[in-house]
Amino acid sequence: MMRRFGLALAAATALIVVLARTVGAQSQEAPVWVQIEARPSLSAATERSRVYAQRLADVNGFDLGTGWYGVALGPYAPGDAEQVLQVYRAEGLIPRDAFISDGSSYRGQFWPVGANLLGRAVTAPPPAAAPDPAPGTQAPASPPAQADAAEGADETPSEARAREASLSLAERQGIQTALQWAGHYDAAIDGQFGRGTRSSMAAWQAAHGHEVTGILTTAQRAELLGQYNAVLEGLGLEIVRDEKAGIEMAVPTKVVTFARYEPPFVHFEPVGETDALVLMISQEGDRDTLYGLYDIMQTLEMVPLNGPRDRTESGFDLVGQNATRISETHVTLENGRIKGFTLVWPTGDEERRARLVGEMRRSFKRLDGILDAAAGTGATQAVDLVSGLQIRRPRLSRSGFFVDSTGSVVTTSEAVQNCSRITLDEDFEATVVTQDAAAGLAILRPSQRLAPSRVAQFGVAPPRLQSGVAVAGYSFEDALDTPSLTFGTLEDLRGLHGEEEIKRLELSAMPGDAGGPVIDDRGNVLGMLLPRPGGARELPEDVSFALGGSAIAQIMARAGLDAEKGAETAALDAQDLGARGRGMTVLVSCWD
Repeated sequence: MMRRFGLALAAATALIVVLARTVGAQSQEAPVWVQIEARPSLSAATERSRVYAQRLADVNGFDLGTGWYGVALGPYAPGDAEQVLQVYRAEGLIPRDAFISDGSSYRGQFWPVGANLLGRAVTAPPPAAAPDPAPGTQAPASPPAQADAAEGADETPSEARAREASLSLAERQGIQTALQWAGHYDAAIDGQFGRGTRSSMAAWQAAHGHEVTGILTTAQRAELLGQYNAVLEGLGLEIVRDEKAGIEMAVPTKVVTFARYEPPFVHFEPVGETDALVLMISQEGDRDTLYGLYDIMQTLEMVPLNGPRDRTESGFDLVGQNATRISETHVTLENGRIKGFTLVWPTGDEERRARLVGEMRRSFKRLDGILDAAAGTGATQAVDLVSGLQIRRPRLSRSGFFVDSTGSVVTTSEAVQNCSRITLDEDFEATVVTQDAAAGLAILRPSQRLAPSRVAQFGVAPPRLQSGVAVAGYSFEDALDTPSLTFGTLEDLRGLHGEEEIKRLELSAMPGDAGGPVIDDRGNVLGMLLPRPGGARELPEDVSFALGGSAIAQIMARAGLDAEKGAETAALDAQDLGARGRGMTVLVSCWD
């Protein structure tokens, strides 16, 4: 069962949700401090206090009475001190060994100069953030900070500060997040309105023609949050709860709608002009299953090749980008269950996409359900689909063969034209070392050293007319995992126009065979199969051409490679000949 309810803008801007605590109870608690450092000299402690004060609020320095001087944050109520400690530790703003102190060892205060906060009472903390609405109910359409914007249009700074005190921690963090988005704030999102936040408020006021006070009025907060959330307008962002998949998350329901289940995916497909796609991901599994999903996702057409990838033992982040789309996937493994989501969005709309991904990540919740592996599998899957998603296919695939022990490959130049990426056997990246357009040959080098089971050995003795030959190649391009062997006859030692470097064959080849090795009955290479020539004249199907071994050796020499010479041996039977040909042959793929 799937249920939706509205996503409140106030919750959309919150980064941390705190447990509700009553104002009365907290205001009676003794103040505490977050001690972050201690130094053995006053000068060193003063310098460290100055450094921290540049990026944190509520920085204080105290004499510890033992010849040491401490740097602390506060004073806070105990619950708020725990929150400050956790947030600042998580963001790396304070040392991991920082701790909460009751201040009993603090003597005189040396920072800030002239301050004396010892014994100061803690002001009543802001009320806790409102709980999330129950599933199926409508959340508030706007944050409380905007509710009485008109009333606060003419607030004095004192009135604005008084209203500001009623904001929840989530709302205060939302203000900081919006200021950060606007380019005026670059410190921690902690909900503490210290000097850094006040300066950023003043900068925003100046940029928008308001009186510069460093305290936002109710109307100004509404204006700032309205600017921040305007980018999400029109998306129909709602919380979607899918009990089958066991996932609850924000989905842009005016852009995509539920389409079908095809495990491990729940498909949400476009409903308007925006070419977008959302997937919920849900399946049982372990680390190996997670790694397998990571590999499969990268074969999908919807995940472009370029972009950062990060995989750990408990999850992965996968981003792909090309000229038309950006795909972002976040997946985690917990308690034998793999869950996550993918968003595919058009390029050129990065601000909205980034905000949308943030809302999807923030709202993502794991529920008890897990997608049934048999759900929605009634339709027959095509070989080029995975769970209803198109697998990425190369633009063109041809054959090639290994010519040295490091994995260098000779292939037809047709295979490497206008490629953004070239692969060997679809697993290993390769680059073009040299290319001879006139001869129709290219030499490739893999990005990592390979260990071929066979390397081409070129025949020494001149080939015999009418002798049997065979071509090893991927006749059906990438449709089959192993090369085929096609048999024929050497018809002429020259091309149709007398070309010495060309050999004419009586052999019916297919386009995917081009670039494959032509071998004699002893398993030695006598040439490379060339693509069928185009033109006005259509040649008989059994007429093929090969670039001779001596021409290949010359081009290899110019690239700094030595052609290995074959030994004179007895003729091989068909089985051994096939094993030798297939062992040296490799699939060369050209990708857009």
